[in-house]
This record gives sequence, structure tokens and C-alpha cells, in this order.
Amino acid sequence: MKKFRKVLDGLTTSSPGGTLGSPSYSSAAGTPTASTPREIDVQETLVSENFQLCKTVRHGFPYQPTALAFDPVQKIVAIGSRTGGVRILGRPGVDCYCHHETTAAVLQLQFLINEGALVTACADDTLHLWNLRQRRPAILHSLKFNRERITFCHLPFQSKWLYVGTERGNTHIVNIESFVLSGYVIMWNKAIELCTKTHPGPVVHLSDSPKDEGKLLIGFESGTVVQWDLRMKKVDFRIYYDEAIHSVSWHHEGKQFMCSHSDGSLTLWNQRNTARPFQITFPHGKIQKDGRKESCKPILKVEYKTSRNSSEPFVIFSGGLSYDKAGRRPTLTIMHGKAITVLEMDHPIVEFMVLCETPYNNEVQEPYAVVVLLEKDFIVVDLTQSNFPIFENPYPMDIHESPVTCTAYFADCPPDIIPILYSIGAKHKKTGFSQKEWPITGGTWNVGSQTYPEIIITGHADGSIKFWDASAITLQMLYKLKTSKVFEKPKPGEVRGGDLVEEDPYAVQMVSWCPQSRIFCVVGISAHIILYRFSKYEANTPIVSLEVRLQCDTEEVLSPSETENQPCFPEPGSHSPVQASPGSGASEGVKDSIPCLKVKERPVRVPPGYQAELVVQLLWVDGEPPGQITSLDINSAYGLLAFGNSNGLAVVDYLQKTLLLCLSTLDLYGAADPYQRLTRSPRKNRQSTSGLTELSDNQQSVDMERSKSPTSVHYPPSSLHSEGRMPRGDPAAAPRASPCSPVFHLLDNVKGPGRKLSLPTDLKTDLDHVNGHCTSPTSQPCSAGKPRIPIGPEGSRLTRRGPGRPPFRKAQSAACMEISLPVSHTEVGHTSRRAMLQQLHGVSMYSHDEHHSPAAYCWSEKGAESRENSFSRSRSSSVSSIDRETKEAVTTLQFGESYGRKGDAQPTPCLWVGTSLGVVLLIPMSVPTEEEERLEEPVTIGPGGAVLLMKGSILRLAFLDLAGAIIPGPHEVWRDPNGPEDPDRPRRRKLINFSPWSSQDGCAEGHLAVVCSERQAKVLLMPSQACLFVHNITESSFVLRADVVTACNSVCLACFCANGHIMTLSLPSLRPLMDVNYLPMTDMRIARTFCFTNGGQALYLSSPTEVQRITFSQDMCENLQEMLGELFTPIETPEVQNRGFLKGFFGGNAQNLDREELFGEASAGKASRSLAQHIPGQVGMEGMKAAAGGVVGDLARARIALDERGQRLGELEDRTAHMMTSAETFSKHAHELMLKCKDKKWYQF
Repeated sequence: MKKFRKVLDGLTTSSPGGTLGSPSYSSAAGTPTASTPREIDVQETLVSENFQLCKTVRHGFPYQPTALAFDPVQKIVAIGSRTGGVRILGRPGVDCYCHHETTAAVLQLQFLINEGALVTACADDTLHLWNLRQRRPAILHSLKFNRERITFCHLPFQSKWLYVGTERGNTHIVNIESFVLSGYVIMWNKAIELCTKTHPGPVVHLSDSPKDEGKLLIGFESGTVVQWDLRMKKVDFRIYYDEAIHSVSWHHEGKQFMCSHSDGSLTLWNQRNTARPFQITFPHGKIQKDGRKESCKPILKVEYKTSRNSSEPFVIFSGGLSYDKAGRRPTLTIMHGKAITVLEMDHPIVEFMVLCETPYNNEVQEPYAVVVLLEKDFIVVDLTQSNFPIFENPYPMDIHESPVTCTAYFADCPPDIIPILYSIGAKHKKTGFSQKEWPITGGTWNVGSQTYPEIIITGHADGSIKFWDASAITLQMLYKLKTSKVFEKPKPGEVRGGDLVEEDPYAVQMVSWCPQSRIFCVVGISAHIILYRFSKYEANTPIVSLEVRLQCDTEEVLSPSETENQPCFPEPGSHSPVQASPGSGASEGVKDSIPCLKVKERPVRVPPGYQAELVVQLLWVDGEPPGQITSLDINSAYGLLAFGNSNGLAVVDYLQKTLLLCLSTLDLYGAADPYQRLTRSPRKNRQSTSGLTELSDNQQSVDMERSKSPTSVHYPPSSLHSEGRMPRGDPAAAPRASPCSPVFHLLDNVKGPGRKLSLPTDLKTDLDHVNGHCTSPTSQPCSAGKPRIPIGPEGSRLTRRGPGRPPFRKAQSAACMEISLPVSHTEVGHTSRRAMLQQLHGVSMYSHDEHHSPAAYCWSEKGAESRENSFSRSRSSSVSSIDRETKEAVTTLQFGESYGRKGDAQPTPCLWVGTSLGVVLLIPMSVPTEEEERLEEPVTIGPGGAVLLMKGSILRLAFLDLAGAIIPGPHEVWRDPNGPEDPDRPRRRKLINFSPWSSQDGCAEGHLAVVCSERQAKVLLMPSQACLFVHNITESSFVLRADVVTACNSVCLACFCANGHIMTLSLPSLRPLMDVNYLPMTDMRIARTFCFTNGGQALYLSSPTEVQRITFSQDMCENLQEMLGELFTPIETPEVQNRGFLKGFFGGNAQNLDREELFGEASAGKASRSLAQHIPGQVGMEGMKAAAGGVVGDLARARIALDERGQRLGELEDRTAHMMTSAETFSKHAHELMLKCKDKKWYQF
């Protein structure tokens, strides 16, 4: 493999070859710069054919469920949702998601039992027939009703005719095979008596009689029940009841049926006497003192099932509680004889279904379980045990147990991490479940050939963390961690900073995990960071708390000259940047130098698993809450933790529990600040408002100041390894400036014309106008010689929070994020991007456009009133300043072995810093390597400087070696901190360091640095810092998520844009490989939870309760069919139970009906074409695969049918022989009796 030769700054190339970096490279690739080296021969193997985007699997609970169905033979369950989705579940691993293109709510589901098909009735009055004989179900037929609305459907077992009830009270019949309407229609006016003056209402129930398939029971909403004779086309009987009907259920003998009503009553009707109910019961209605019944809620559904082992039937229903019992939870009632069991549910019941042993409605049902679909849960109750326990759910239905606030995805993890997490998590599982196996066992699933350990981590609003095993496209919870146990619960009446957080003060905002060292960091919404170590042993240790004052709080004006050539770095080893002096304490009622939460001071006994070691908390400063943490990185080999926010950067040594660095963003530049900033005191123009923040593109009261950290000391430019240490500077003497309040991603309100930012819990789609129009505020064209003038309207300014205003609102979960933006075309680009970034990063972030110099960098004009009220209207364009909010947030951090200066010969530990202004900074460090020195000697941090300037906020930093492969970060090999000591083998730190240089030629050759921002990507060559390639990713939108990942045995840069595009770029040439318009960014939930991982995979929270996994790898798409489960398996249909000769002789068997003769076109004619429209299903390759799968299934079914037919013929022959023998015996006995009585007289009898 050829390698780079030495690169000289400013070296130009003219070689016309096809090597990477050549100026003659295709225009589709990244643009090479003037300093490109002559000979670069990195063999890139990725091509466009290696990429294909497709969904893999969806995990979690179906969002907003509406319908439920169960196939008793295949033993699979289907759940419909309000958004048109259908989830089909079988045995663990069999989990399929499909959706209707119209996104209309699913009203009802009907399985074609043991046929591998499903009928869905949607709210747009359309019936769909799904083929389940393929791994990806597809619609075969659709039927759209034009003049009537569908209210109820019923499909008898082993029938191809579907009964459809409508809102007008009519009943239509649909042929399942051809999906066309029959001419046979049961009109409502024929079903009721002619003397009836009122309409019976919509059809709410349809079912055929278990005793006679030719009898159809029709229930109307008004309380009328009609039994219709399909053969004779007339009514057998009519039932009138005063209360509305919600459901009807038959006894298996077909002689009785039970109705549930709106007054909380159950009525039992006998076909022999339909004039009045055989029995009326109010299960939960008690008799009051005055003799009247309590008013009860409606019973929405009732199931009437019989069992062989008991003469008493099961009556199971939902609802029916009395109204006077306020606050009671939804219930499911099980009545068995005189025993009444009430099961309280945590959420409202959407639907329930009793699972029975037989699919035939005319046999003893033998119920064994009840499937209950709740609004936010899915449970199965065991009916075979007297205490009715629930089954342990094998599906990951509890992702939303607490709203999801962040996600992380790790592919190709160490193989030992999943078993150890599972063993620890299994000790804390809930108990009390049924001992029987999960009853939904349909389908087949096998582990695919291409499987590797994958872990998904979800953070939640209650502070909990869940680790999930995501291997082989399944999802199973491994381990749960509660971060709230680190903090003290506030006592009643105690006033602390955390009390100002209205709800969810422990909500997880960000996580960082090193699988190799098992170090885990959690960033909370209360500006805190918790560092965890993993141990297999129980521990009882105190938690170290480190408080950081990362905020500036004075009102002095700081001119640019005061900070020139004065890079500031604090003395290492201090726990806090500065201690509040007693004389300068805040006035009464103003919080200062206190954290939002209180860490437990006493030693805490923690179980095996992740154990908290260090808590870092940002402090309140002069009544201002700490800014939200926007970036985090941890390195176990260095023992360092770095984090940043809108105020600056801090570096913590978690081994020595000390704070090494605490600087404002401006101080990081030192003398190399690429911007010239005009500072002014923001506090003098401060106005208190009722809102949390006010967002606008232009602010009249602008904080122009990048203040120094209160604890910073001034170092002259010196070598990184200088021995002397400067004394700590006087904090009081250091000029400081007051910061603006951080713009947290939960904005209280946004004032300004035409704009609103709201955050309710319900999801909306108010960002459609963003798609294709989202632009960076700095990307607007600017005429030559006319730099844009910053102008801000009166009242559209970024103001601080008043001292009495709560700093944060309810912790925003990624599941409940919503953003409402203007429809005005003129403000779409500015507002949409800015508002989304406010929520996405938690601070006010702005991007820099390289097309405009810093001197001309300002906001666009917005009307005459804005010009008149603008502070900067009179300023010349020659004034070099940034007239805007000066909070330059740290958006990304990355530890790694790199080169701190251009002249360095060998790499050293470095920290790369990316900011919201598009600046990349490099901070070199000196870390002792020996374990004893590392725990005693301090880590020294040298002065850093700006390396790169890009368009937009920096999103991702990564390193490649000269062969184009990812350089993993250095890490420590995991060792149990609480494990027993071995005298022979003392425990020592074992570090794994992936150095980017080789000493083959006696000198270092460097590495590549990949930097991606919201608008562009660049590849740098280190240590020369020469820019090799530049690629403008998007001009009409901006990147929300970016990562350098492996795909198809190579490396690429994957990006997700706000307009829904997912793109991949080759590395290092930045050649576009894929650009797919996949997912419109309709809400912030997707942006907050979208994440890439190795193997060409990604995930996001598709709904508040579901996680959607996707892949953009062609290899995985090809193998996806092998990894998915089979929904349909050929199973022999159960035989009808033998009811006995005498019972059949006296008419006990059900009468069969030739529906083809009744409903076929020959006898019933054709239906009106205007009534319904037939829509053919999907065609193409998917349809061909479905047809192929259907042919194979048909062959298997034909073989099974032949076997069944032969078996039935044999049974019929045996039964005929038995009847002949019985007849002969009867004839013999009759002849003997005749001979015996032949000669007797009449008086002898």
C-alpha cells in the first residue's frame, strides 16, 4: 500500500492521474484544495451500488392502537393503529410492521383463519386484503366504499364471503377472492318492522348463528337486534331494548346470546322467547338506599365463553363501573360462576379478545387466555389459573415506560458485554408472572448468517437508562439503570436549585459509552454529568461530587484588546474554578454557586452493574441557571472527561477527581480568534419578560462578549511541556461579562410576528414547509460590495429570564417533541433551521458561511421598522464584528492521538473542539503514561488554537489513518474496580492505543481528520493541517446528524439532513455515493433520536413508543429476507369435534350454508358500480415474489387438503359402518320383540 509522502504547506499539484486528491478528479467528488499532495493512493472500494436504503424492523409498542385480531390456528396477533400501521406479532423474533399508504386509521382487523391473509377496514371506508404468505406483507386487493361508511365487519370461519355493516344500517357482502361486492344486500328498512318510525342506527355487530350458518345476527346501535334468514331473505325475530348496544356474544350452542349496553348492563336473550331478556344483570351496579340502581359506565365489549371443565361459563367484559367512583382505573372483569374478578389496568382498554382452543364457534370454546390491548401496553391474562396472572411479555413493549429523551446505537460490540449485562439485569426482573409459555407462538424465525453484537441505549425522562440487545434485528432489554438514585430526594419545604425544575429534573439528555472499558457517562437536564464504572460485585462507596462554575456573571465591558494574546488556562488540580467569596455573595433570594440537584453525601450501597463514581454539576451564577450541556466526550485511556455548553469548555480528570480546564469559548482562541468581536454589556439592556426565552433572528439587546472564565489565568504562549506553572490569577481582577441565559431546547414561548414555538405532548406535523426550504441563516445570497447589515426588530430580541422564572420546563422527551414554525416564505429558511437547532442542541447556535467574511457576517434585513430600531444600522460594513448573540456553543468534542502543532513529529493526546460558529480548535495535552504517575502527576494542557473554519455548526470529528481506515480511540481494557485482589497478579491499567503514525522511516507520516458541519465536510491532513478535500453537502437544507461509519468493509460519511435526505460520502475523497429522500423532518423527535452506527445502520424514534431501524447497506438489504421471520406456516386445520350420534340425530349439529349459491353473481346479481370501487394491489417484483410464495403455499395447502379429505372419507366410512351395525342391531331387537308379543292377548300386556 502506497503511503503519503511528506506534505509541504502551499504545495500545488498538477498530476492528471486518477489518484485521490488530484485536481482532475471528477466534479462529483469533494473539491481538492491547492495544498493537495502529489501522490495519494488510498484505494476506495465503495461505489453507489453498495448502498440501498430500506427499513429493517420496528420495535416497541404500536403508537395509538385502535384494533386487535387473533388467528387461533396460526397463533399470530395483529394490531392496527390510528396512523394506518399494522403490527403482526408471533413468537419472539416474529415481528412485522406494514402500513397503509393513506395513513387512515385502522378500524377493524379480520384474519382469514389459517389462510395467511388479513382484512383491514380503515377510516377512509376502504377494505384491504393483505397477503401474509411472504416476509413483507403486501396488499392484494382494496375496495373503496363511496356512498356508505364502514362500521363493522365479520368473516365466518372457512368462508370467502365477508359481511360489512355500514353507518346507514345496511349490510353488504364482499367476495374475499375477487374483492368485489355481491348483489345480495340486507337493507335496514327490510330488517326492521314497517311500523318503526326511527332509524335503527349504524350496524355495530354482525355474526352468524353457531347453530345455523344461514342465520345472521345484526345488531344496531339503537338497541335493536335482528336475526336475518339468508336463505329466505326475511327476519326470524326482532329484539328491541331501551339501551344502546355495544357488543353481542353467542353461546356456543346457538340458543342464547348476550348483549352489553350503554347503561352498564348485560342482557341474556333466549331464542325461544325474544319478547324480553332472559336475564338482566348490572355487574358493578349496586342498589342504593332509595331502591334504585347506581348509574354505570357503558360495557364496551363482552365475551361469552364455555368450558368443559366447568358448567359455569366465562363472562368477560370491559367497563361497566359506576360513575360515582371517580379516579378508578380502567378494568377488565372476569365472571366465572359466582366469582367476580376485577383486573385494574394502568391505561384505558382499547380492545380485548379471548383466546380459545377451537376456531369453531359451535364447539365448547375452552378459553385459556385474554389478550388485552391498552392505549400504552399489551398484556395477556392467564385464564387457567384462579388468580389470573399475566404472562411475561417477550416483546419490547415498554420502551416508552418513561418518555424517551435520547438514543445511542452501538454495532459490533465486544462479544462478552451482552451476556454480562443480561446476567446482571436478570437479577432485577419482575416476578409474579404466569409459569406457562407465551401463548402467541405463530410464525418461524431463525438467526441470520450475518449477525454481530448490537446494543441500543435509550435515555428517559425519569432519569432511567435502558440497555437493549439489538442483535439479529431483535430487541430485548438487558439492563436498566436509574440515575436518580445518585441524588437526594428533596425534603418537604427545602429550597434548592433543583426545585425550579418543574418536572423530570433527572431527564437524560445525552449518553457516552465506551464498550471496551465499560465506562458510561450520562448528561442530565439539570446540567449534571454522572460517570459510571461497571462491576460484577456489590459496592458501598461514597459518590464524589465536583462542582463547576462554567458561567460568566459580571457586567464589565471587555474590549477586544484586553483578550489579545492572552490564552487562559487554569491551574490543574482544582475542584472548582473559583469559590464564591463571602463578601460577594448573592443577595437574598438570588441563587448563586449552588447546583440544581444535591448528590448523596453518605456512602451508597449499590448492586452489581453500573456504579456511580463521579458527579459533575454546573452551578447557578448570580441567579442565572447553568447552561445546558451540548457536547460530551470521555476517554478511558487518558482518564479524562470533556464537556461544553454555550458558555465554554471544561475538562475533568476523573481519575484524580479534579477539574483541569474551565474556559469560555473565546478564551480557547487566545490570539488566534478568527472573529473580531465588539463587546458590550448585556445586563444593562436586560429586560425581564414572562417567557423563558424569546427567539429572533436579530436582537436589539445583543451580548457581544466572549468573556473569560472566572478562574482562568493568563499564560504567555509557551511550550506544552514547559516546567514552570503560572500562579493562579486573582478572580476578582479578571474582567468578566454576564452571559445571556442559555436557550434550552424546551422553549417557553417565542415572540415575534408569524412565529411560534410550542411543545405540547401530542405530536403534530408543522414542519412540512421546512422540507426543501431549510436554509442556514448565513446562506442567503449577498450582492457584491454590499455586506448584509444586522438589523433586529423592536420586541424581537433575546432576553434573559427573570430571577423568579423557572429555568427549565418539563423535560422534553424525544417522543413528545413538536415544533411549530411560520408559513411565511420569507422567514422559512432562517426560522426553521434556527428553531430546530435550538431544540436539537439545547442552545442558540449559529453557523458561519465561508462565502462571507467575518467582517460582513450579519443577519439580513427585515423591514423598515427593523432598520429604524436596529442597533447596528449606522455601523459601517467595514466594522469587523459579529452583531448577534455571542454565545458560541461547543457542539462536538473528540479525544484522540493527533498533532497539536504543525511542526510536531509525533502524535500526542489531543482534544478536538468544534463550535457552533463552525470553528475547529485543537488543544494538546500531556498525559502521564505510568499508572503511578497518572494517579499522582497532573495532566497538563497546552494552549490551543483554531485549525479550521467551516460553514455551519460542527457536528462530527473523526480520524482516519493513511490507508483510509478509522482510527479507534485509545481506551483502557476493562477491569473490575471491586474485584478481589490477586497477590500474584496485581491489577494494573492496561491501555490500548491505536497510534496514527508508524516509525518505519524514522519519522511520523500523520493521519487524516474528517470534519463535518451542517453544510459541508472537509478532510485534513495532519500534522500539516492541509485541507485535502472539501464537499458542500447541501445548499437548500442543513445536516442534523452526521457520523463516520463502516459499511461494506469500508468507511464512509453518513449524513441525515433536515429535508429528509440521507446521504453517504466516500472517504477520504468525499465523493457522493447515495442521496435518498427518505424521511421528511416532521418533528424534532426524529432529529433528536436519529443516530448512525457501523455496518450501514441507523435508527430513530418513529413515534413516541416505537423505534425504527433502517439500513443503507446493499448487503444487509439482500440478506434482510433471511433475517425476517415467517408469518405463515402450513398448519392443518383442526377437525370438528365429534358431537355423538344421538346429539347429531336430534339436530345438534350446525346446518351448513352454500354461500356461493346465495351470494354469487348467478343468483344475487351484480352490485352497483357506484357503491364501491375495486383497487388492484401492488405489482412488480414484490408482487411476483408474493405470487411465488403464494404458489408454494397453495401447493402445501393442496397436499394438506388431500390428506384431510382422505382422512375425512375414512372417518365417514367408519361412521357409516357403525350406523349400519346399529340399524341391524335395532332391527334384530325389534324382530325378537315382535315374535315375543305375537301370540299374546291384549289383556296379557
